[in-house]
Formats: sequence, C-alpha cells, structure tokens
Amino acid sequence: MVSHVPDSLRLRVAALELVVPEHAVVVDRTAAWLHGVDALPRSAIHRMPPLDVYSQGASRLRRPGLASGTRELTVRDVERLGPLTVTTPLRTACDLGRRLWRFDALSAIDGFLRLGLDHDLLLSESERFKGHRGMRQLRQLAPLGDPGAESPPESALRLHWYDADLPQPETQIWVHDDDGRPTYRLDMGHREARYGAEYFGEEFHPGAGTEHDEERLTWLRTRRDWAMDVFVKTDVYGSELTASDRLRVGFDRAVARPAVTYVDLARP
Repeated sequence: MVSHVPDSLRLRVAALELVVPEHAVVVDRTAAWLHGVDALPRSAIHRMPPLDVYSQGASRLRRPGLASGTRELTVRDVERLGPLTVTTPLRTACDLGRRLWRFDALSAIDGFLRLGLDHDLLLSESERFKGHRGMRQLRQLAPLGDPGAESPPESALRLHWYDADLPQPETQIWVHDDDGRPTYRLDMGHREARYGAEYFGEEFHPGAGTEHDEERLTWLRTRRDWAMDVFVKTDVYGSELTASDRLRVGFDRAVARPAVTYVDLARP
C-alpha cells in the first residue's frame, strides 16, 4: 500500500478485491458495511477494524488485517457484490444477531430492517439456526427489531427500554404544535405515559447539548407535558449500563403525574 494514501475501510476492501480467493466470503460486520448497514465496532473511528473474510470448506485465510475462519454457507446465503462474494442481508442479519454483543446485535438487525429486509422473513429464517451459537439471543432480539431506529445508539437505548420491562416503545414520534404541524420528533417514547427518551451523541449534541436541544426539550416539557430524559454514550454503553434503571424511574415518574387535558394532535 502506498504510504501517502490514507488508510480506510473502503481502501482495504478495494485491496481485498485484488487478492481474495474464490472460496472466500465476506461476512459479519464487513458484509454489513458493504450492504450499507453500520455495524462496525465503535473503536473503528480510531482504528481500522479487521475485515471479516471467511472460507467455505477450506482452510482459514492467514493475512494481516483479516479476521478469518471457516463457515458453512449455502447458495442462498451468499451473493456477489462486484468481484466479492458476500453473505446476503438476511444471512448477515442472522449472523450478527447471534454473534455480536446484544446491544450491537439489535442495532445490526434494525439497520437491515431499515435497509428493507422483511421482518417476517427474518423471524422465520432465525429458526433455521436452532442449536447454533447465539440462537437464544437471536430468538429474543429478532422480534424487537424496528426500522424506525435511526442509529446504533438509538437501537441500544431501545433495548435498555425493554430490559427495564416497560411497555413497548414507539420510535420517531412526531409532536405537533397548536396548529397541528409536526414540530419536534422524539427518538422513542410512550404516548399514553407521555414519556420520551433521547440519545445525544457527541457528533450532533456536543457537551450538554446545543441551544436548540434545550429549546426543544423545554417546549416538550412545558408546552406538551412530555417527561423527557436524555441519555449519552456512558449511559448506554458504559460499564454500569445505567440506562435501563433511569428509564424505569423516568417512566414511573411520568405515569405518576396528574392527568392533563391536552389532546395530542399527532395521534390519528
């Protein structure tokens, strides 16, 4: 590789196209990336992850920058993307749903549903892996998939919501103004409880949030009586995983409030 060319995942894939043997298949996180789903590890912003390239019935590939092994794949499990053989979106979603940390696994499932993967097809296909590693996790997570999640952290926060044993949340809730115009959208929430949860990522919500964020939250709380909680990376991915406890407390607090007479114009 020419030293002055910046390293990147795309460059690595381009290089891989030149050397990958016929029996090799791109799988897992790298396959998801090729399909347009963000399932890369969070460390990828600092360090290029290895490429997931496995063999079909042959010995594993032993090359720098590759994570490899062998995997049994049928004809319907793979497709061609240019010169590369890649696991299909359906097979990749099932593999990541079984193999990743559960918070990342649900994010991958959501990503493929957002891409257009049929949810019923995913549910039926997941039963094919009975007896395989991670099947119990896939069976638990596949029904929770929701294409409304717009980022991996939103997916992870929603899994914390389920871990808190709260009623099923709705994603991307529009809240309307007095004239019925959609004004602000919530990452997720529960309309009856009027409780919402927002994830503030460092890229779009630096520090404690922008002035726009504070204005939006204040409007939701004071003008529409939504109880709102904001979560950041350490809540969702930190070692303490505090999000589920905060969600339970916040939801209970919202339910315990006195009833209001406001009619939500966002409801059909």
